[in-house]
Amino acid sequence: MISVIIPTYNEEKVLSDCIESLGFQTYTDFEIIIVDDGSTDGTLEILKNLEKSLPSFKSFQENHKGAGAARNLGAGHANGEILVFVDADMTFDKNFLEKLTEPIRKSLAKGTFSKEEIVSNWDNPWSRCWNINEGWEEKRRHPKNFPDHQPVFRAILKSEFDKVGGFTPGGYDDDWSLSRKLGYEAVMAPGAVFYHKNPSSPGEIFNHAKWVGKRKYKFGIFGSFAGLIRASLPVSLIVGIYKSLLTLNLKFMIFKLVYDFGIFVGILEYIITKRGSK
Repeated sequence: MISVIIPTYNEEKVLSDCIESLGFQTYTDFEIIIVDDGSTDGTLEILKNLEKSLPSFKSFQENHKGAGAARNLGAGHANGEILVFVDADMTFDKNFLEKLTEPIRKSLAKGTFSKEEIVSNWDNPWSRCWNINEGWEEKRRHPKNFPDHQPVFRAILKSEFDKVGGFTPGGYDDDWSLSRKLGYEAVMAPGAVFYHKNPSSPGEIFNHAKWVGKRKYKFGIFGSFAGLIRASLPVSLIVGIYKSLLTLNLKFMIFKLVYDFGIFVGILEYIITKRGSK
């Protein structure tokens, strides 16, 4: 059995599509566990309706502690032998769960990920700017020549997850903590296609960038100050102008200013509060 665990935080615009796409999976022995991380929009109302209509669905709530803590809470209530971690702004090919977990079910791997991560809103100009900023290939949420191993698990044996106590909550990069504690990385699961939304408005870009900024930096406070310099207005202007001309995308100039301002604010918030939640 598979337990699909989804942390949510103000996901009313995307959650229903995510759950609907899970309803068409070729692999049917799974449950859905959603842990809401203190949403203030209509997410909770959607969860109430889902609990009434889906027998294999359950949800839990916590105060705003971050995605890592929410995933740990969900895993604690999971009945599946395999845990699958996805986000609320994802949708899935009908073979996703089958292909993602196949190496685990065949005892070829203890944990997997998929390189078949496709941008679901590529028609949005802000979404395309996100790929330019990240250095990803067109329509994909990863760079070209992406390796066949990586530290972020999309699926893992529950016994392995429990062995190290799950994720270490902390912020944007807490999903890397599982690999560090286990001492190995996830392996690629061929053919596990899924779709993931990029931020599609200046507001979404700012909020997501702020969360990215609220992470632990290498070299501690010195790394944080280096991050503030990289996200400062003069540097942001230079990089924004250069990449706008290089890609012939003038909207990227605005994107870069909004994105780097979000990073700058996120770093300052983390320095002051030590809180890495969204």
